[in-house]
Amino acid sequence: MNGKIVGLALILSAAVAGGGIWYAQEYGFYDEIAPDSPAAAVQIRTDAGAQDLQIADFKGIDADSSPIRWRACFRIEGDFPDATSFEGATPLVGPRWFDCFDAEQIGADLESGAARAVLSQSEVQPDVDRVLAIYPDGRAYGWHQYNDKTPERGVMD
Repeated sequence: MNGKIVGLALILSAAVAGGGIWYAQEYGFYDEIAPDSPAAAVQIRTDAGAQDLQIADFKGIDADSSPIRWRACFRIEGDFPDATSFEGATPLVGPRWFDCFDAEQIGADLESGAARAVLSQSEVQPDVDRVLAIYPDGRAYGWHQYNDKTPERGVMD
């Protein structure tokens, strides 16, 4: 009988801990970004330098717990043929409840050429760039991605 109680206590504590970790990763750290807040301002890097984008229908999320949790979905006005391309763009999967951002679909569209990846802002935080996937119809999706601009570092750095 004592073994069953101990076993049940272990299973229940593992389930509660697992549920807490899942909730923290999926909901706990994210905050929605207000469309009129400074965190919703999006730029694009062109040959002439950084330009502020005129955006509409902005939905975004961010978290203080990691520099790569920023995600956004919006529409832009105009075309930017001289935008700086971003090689190796890899949209990062966000929480399920932020359903306007489908990282797998965006990644497939980047590979097929249905969308193009451009640099929005270099070094938004150390070693992190803001990347946009822009579609011909004006839809755009943004995320933060680690960059490879730093040299190889050794264990003792």
